[in-house]
Parts: sequence; structure tokens; C-alpha cells
Amino acid sequence: MATKKIIAICQSGGEFETNKDGSLSYIGGEAYAVDIDPEETQLSDFKQELAENFDSTSVDGMVIKYFLPGNKKTLIKVSKEKDFKRMVNFYGDSDQVEVFVTIEGAAAQNVSNMPASRSSRTTESEAVVLSAAPTDMIQGDDPVDMCTPNEAVPVRATKKSKPRRPTLPYPPTDIVHMDMSSEILPTGEHFAEWQNTITGVGQTFSSFAEFREAIRKYSIAHGFNYAYKKNETHRVTVVCKQEGCPWRIHVSRLATTELVCIKTMKSTHTCEGAVVKPAYRATRSWVGSIIREKLKGSPNYKPKDIASDFKKEYGIELNYSQAWRAKEKARELLQGSYKEAYNQLPFFCENIIEANPGSLATFTTKEDSAFHRLFVSFHASISGFQQGCRPLLFLDSASVYSKYQGVLLAATAADGDDGVFPVAFAVVDDETDENWHWFLTELKSVVSTSRKITIVSDFQKGIKESISEIFGGDCHHGFCLWYLADKLNKDLKGQFSHEARHLITQDLYAAAYAPKLEVFERCAGNIKAISPEAYNWVIRSEPAHWANTFFEGARNNHMTSNFGQLFYSWVSDPTELPLTITQVVDVLRGKMMELMYNGRVNSSRWDTRLTPSMEEKLKNETLKARSFQVIPLNGSTFEVRGESADMVDIDHWDCSCKEWQLTGLPCCHSIAVFECLGRDPYNYCSQYFTVESYRSTYAESIQPVPNVERALKLVDEETFTVTPPPVKRLAGRPKMKQAGSVEIIRRQLQCGRCKVIGHNKRSCKLSPRAEEEQ
Repeated sequence: MATKKIIAICQSGGEFETNKDGSLSYIGGEAYAVDIDPEETQLSDFKQELAENFDSTSVDGMVIKYFLPGNKKTLIKVSKEKDFKRMVNFYGDSDQVEVFVTIEGAAAQNVSNMPASRSSRTTESEAVVLSAAPTDMIQGDDPVDMCTPNEAVPVRATKKSKPRRPTLPYPPTDIVHMDMSSEILPTGEHFAEWQNTITGVGQTFSSFAEFREAIRKYSIAHGFNYAYKKNETHRVTVVCKQEGCPWRIHVSRLATTELVCIKTMKSTHTCEGAVVKPAYRATRSWVGSIIREKLKGSPNYKPKDIASDFKKEYGIELNYSQAWRAKEKARELLQGSYKEAYNQLPFFCENIIEANPGSLATFTTKEDSAFHRLFVSFHASISGFQQGCRPLLFLDSASVYSKYQGVLLAATAADGDDGVFPVAFAVVDDETDENWHWFLTELKSVVSTSRKITIVSDFQKGIKESISEIFGGDCHHGFCLWYLADKLNKDLKGQFSHEARHLITQDLYAAAYAPKLEVFERCAGNIKAISPEAYNWVIRSEPAHWANTFFEGARNNHMTSNFGQLFYSWVSDPTELPLTITQVVDVLRGKMMELMYNGRVNSSRWDTRLTPSMEEKLKNETLKARSFQVIPLNGSTFEVRGESADMVDIDHWDCSCKEWQLTGLPCCHSIAVFECLGRDPYNYCSQYFTVESYRSTYAESIQPVPNVERALKLVDEETFTVTPPPVKRLAGRPKMKQAGSVEIIRRQLQCGRCKVIGHNKRSCKLSPRAEEEQ
């Protein structure tokens, strides 16, 4: 009966890593399967087969280790036949055993000279041999081949690099391709230093990646093409791609270190006349690695400038497409993988909540696992809004400057000094009614509804219906005046001249800010005089949601939703590099963290009762009040006479000018009454404008999110996967919203002959030419 064989999975060239539970894992290297017959296989036979598989010419110095069954914490060394039999007995009932092989250093010979330059047309008969250096300077995994008398003998490298972990070999697609038809070597500012990136046997590199970079530059500077004969995790062999040329270089890792050493090098070329022209087809990864530092300093580095600089500095010609792809690769090297960032969202949201307890970070995906939307609200923002901010929120959106585009939805508040205070934000794939409804649902879960909130936003995109449905009677909805004026102008486009539409817009703004009904009606009458149709449009636009005369909420004269423009600009600046989804969140977090810190530091220096801007406004109103005459009427009601006569009720914080109610600060008429009665005006200011409330707003801190730059996490097959959203390519340059300006009307064509809008004098139907054609 045949004996059951054991399959030995033999691994070499990697390294051990310690897990959290103390067990060991073997990372990297290569593996071969070797059959072990428990009765016939001897240790010497086993070592010999290993030597053949791992390209070793000797079994001397070979070390074999294995784990005991069920124990991944202790390695057992096999040094003699008895140890080998014991290992076979341990795994007699198993189908396989894991074996780990290392090869301790063999003596290597080292000699000295610079390699013959390929561009100098050196042949074998012209090579010069110099005296040999001591032979005990190099140790390695593989034996060192002795150089023949006809070979150039290189020097030992003097460069010392910090050892790093080995990297995986380049994929086959990264083999360099060169056009060998030209007799002209490329020239550039960096070629002089590239000629010496490879010096010869004994030269060391910190990793295989560094060696591959060096051989690439060396081949360009010396004008030859090469290919990888072996491209593995522990050894690399490079040969000249010209058939029959003996040029060859072999490197492998030094024993017990992470350093990589040149073991053999045949530096002479026999392929005369085959050199590289400047049209070298560089890979985008290589070009990207070269330009990434320049791109970091100049995010607007254009592909045509990349191609021009590469030609000047390296003598290599790139077309626009190659330069553009290299720029994208450089961005990825600087910013990380855009695609991988989406897959890190589950881990990233967990980190946000873990670092900032009480925060909300959640995301959703579509059925195909594509990213849909992400909502974030930090505990410091939630607490600051509830403790110190007035119940006023501004909703708006902005495009995110990112590879996969996206839209930033945000809710911002106003602090006691009328500064921007971010409360919550979301990154969504598109600005839709559904996404706004989802954002408002999440927003309500983090803001307190014990106070009646005023929300200022656009009146379209489903926001109006969503606010009414989600917040109900606990909210006043104010329409953004900029969006209202923009809609009016779009609806009236083509009907009126530029000057007429400009006057209508001015009267619309005046009607919105009007504190009294008679002022609103006067402004509306001015619009009606220009166009009854425009007047009807204004009346149908629900003035109760945007005119101070009718609006029941407290906006403090903030009429547009672009109050948080500073917040949106943090991730919408096209002069910076596009951000990954996690970097968008972390940039906002970093800016908000800085905002919270500055708020605490600045307010600690204030010695006034009100914040600086409110203190200044109150002083200005106090100066106006000095010339007024105060006449008591009854109880808490007074008549104040100045340029006009106004009624003040100090118990109800009311003045007929409506400024007190609109701004939250006593107007000049009420201050005149306070001075007459000897009362302190500060006691009649909104509590949200006090320094105490301001400090409560910025009392909490936002903590950094760990590993946001390169969040690495071992995941299993059941881990949730998030993929990037599909990219939507729109025609033309992206439009940037410029909210807040009254002058939003573009001049239209007006005929100089018939005075009709929409065409010019040349195309007028009343022109003589048009009459002749008819």
C-alpha cells in the first residue's frame, strides 16, 4: 500500500508580521509545492529540491522552519534529519504543511570600476579591467558570479538608504518600450545624473522599486532598451532587449536585511547602432512620480506645460494624452486613490463617531453599491447650535471639486458675531428633491426642535415641500431673495430692456427689506407701473415667505441663503487639487476644528457684554438717539419724535419702525426711551448676541479623525463595498453660483430701429434689406 504523501507549501522571500493575538503571519515572497514521502524523503533531498525551486546553487546556509500544529506563535527550526522526521510525524494526519525557507549569506566577490557607457559604443574587446577590491564586503541570498576579463568591473555603491519593506514587482504592462530607430540619444538637464544611477556589482538599494526606478533612468541616459527576465518579490533580472546582446544585471535581497544588492552585472553591449530616440514611451506611473511634487505646488499644472517641461528637462517627448494621464496618476499619488476612498467610507464614518462621540456620520448606497450620499454632523456643531446660536439655519448647495464630482449640501447658522457656524453637511451624487428630503430628515434628528426654527433656502428643488413635511409647524421657511430675483429675471427674459428689468429687481429687493406695509406697497406699485405682468408674478410668489412686512420668522435681516459661502469655498476651489470623498470631509473637519479653536481664543479676550459687531451696531444706534424727543403716553408706551414720529413699547420690545424686531438689537427710538428712563439698553438685546452665548457656541472641540489620509484596514469577504458614483460629463465649463448680488441681469440685444428686445438693427425685419427680400 502506497504511503500517503504530504504537500509542503514552501515559502521564501517574505517576512513575518505579528498579529494582535500574538500569532505570526507570513507576508510577501513566493511559494512552491513540494511532495514529501514520509518513508522515503530525506532532509538532503528536500533541501536540494528547494534549492532548485528558489534558484539557489547551494543548500549551505539554508534554514527551514515550520509551525507546530495549532500554534502560529512559535517557529520550529529544522537543522538535522531527526528534526525533519519529527516535522513529518507532526503532520502525518494532515494533507499539507507550511515551510518557511531563508538562505543565509554566502561570500560574494566585489571588484571596482564604473560600467562601460552604452552611449560610448564600448565593445567587449575595448573593456578595461582594473584591480579587484576585497571580497568580504557583500553578503547576499544568491552567489555572486565572477566577472570575466572582458567585462567591465563596477565599484561598490556609497549610497546609504534606510531599509524599507519590499514592494511587489511591477506588472508586465510596465515593461519599458523604446523606439530604437534613431541614432540620437535624448538630452536633458537630468541626464548627467541619470548616467550614474547604476554603478555596478555591490551597489545597494533600499527596495526593488528604487532599483527599477534607477534602471529605467539608466537605460534612458545610456540609450538602450531592456526587459525583465525575472521580476519577482526577492530577485530581479534585467537583460538588454536587443537579441544576442550580453548586457545583463541581476539583483536580490541581502540576507537578514531589506536592502537590495546588485549581485552580477555584464555591462557591455554588442548591439551597436540601436539607441533610443526622444520619443520614449514613458509609463504614466513613472512620469506621475516625477511631476507629483511640482503638481503639489502648482495644482493648475497643465498637460501641455508638463509635456514641454519633460522635453526640456528629460529630453522625452510626451503627447497631450500621455501628459494628462500622468497628471491624473500624480494626483492619485498625492491624494490617494479616488475609488478606494469610497470603499473606506464605512471605516471612516466609524472613526468620526469614535473620535467625536455624539456626532452623526452615516451614508447610503444604491442597489449596485454605488455611492449615493453621506451626512456628517459633529457633536461640537450640534451642541454649539443648541447652546449659543439663534434658531436660524441657512440651506444651500455647491459643487464639490472632485474627480467624481458630487454636490455639497449644508446647513449653516449665524453665531453671535454674525459669523458662519456650520451645523451639518452632506455630500450627495446629485442635487435632487430626494437627496434634499433625506438631508433634511437627518438634519432634524440632530437639531433641537424645542425652539421654533427659521430656515432660509431656495424655494425650488423640492426644499419647500420637504421643509413643510419634515419640520411642520416647528419651522418658518424664508425664501432666499437672490434665488427669487434670479427666477423673476429668467421668467421676464426677452420682454423688457436691461434697464427695465434692473429697475424691477431693485424694487423687488426694496419690497423685501421694507419694514412697513406702506413701504412694501409703494415698491410693489413701482413694479406694477413698469409691468403689470411682473407685479402679478411678485404677488403670486408668496411674499409671506420673503418680505419683512409679512414674514413671521426671525431672520435678523439675513435675506439670502448664501450666508455660508465661506464654508462652501473650502471644498469648491478649482485652484486646488481635486479631493477624494474622505478628504472632502476631512478638509471641512479641519477648517471647522480651526474655526472652533479661534472662536474660543478670540472670545476669551473680549471684555464687552456683546460681541464686537453687535457692540458697534448698538453704539451707532445710541449716537442717533441723542437728538430725539421722548413723550410718555401710557404705561410702557412712548412716542419718540425725530425725523418722524415712532411708537415704542418697551415691555413688548416693539417699535413702529420695526428695526428692533427685525435685528434683535434696540433701535435708536427705543434707546432714546431707555436713556430717558435711565435703563440699560444691554438688557434689551437678544441673548444670542452676548459674549456669553458666543462662548457657549464654541465651547466644544472637534477632534481629528485618525488615519484619514491612508486609512488601511484588513477586510474580509463579507465587508460592505462602496463604489464611486457614475461620472456625469456635462457640456461646457461648470457654472459657479454667485449669490448675493443685486446686479444679476445680463444686457440683452435691443434693436436700434424698432426698439424691440431680442435682435439687433442688422437682423431687424423692418430693415430695407428685409423689405427687399420680401
